[in-house]
Amino acid sequence: MHSDPEIMSGTVVFVGTRVPLQTFFDYLEGEAGLAEFLEDFPHLQAPVMVVLETIAKAMLDRERTARAHST
Repeated sequence: MHSDPEIMSGTVVFVGTRVPLQTFFDYLEGEAGLAEFLEDFPHLQAPVMVVLETIAKAMLDRERTARAHST
């Protein structure tokens, strides 16, 4: 991910593109989903996997922390 005031007014985008990260999340929240995002932006498959891995790890860490505090 990258943010530069000269690119899309500083909106966070996938590196080397003008595709905002928010567009990815919009696809995930909508009916289109991950498959359609990758179909529309096939060149972003590897960066998308990095984003999903980061999110999954953060969720797992948060769940572990919550469990540790609840015992």
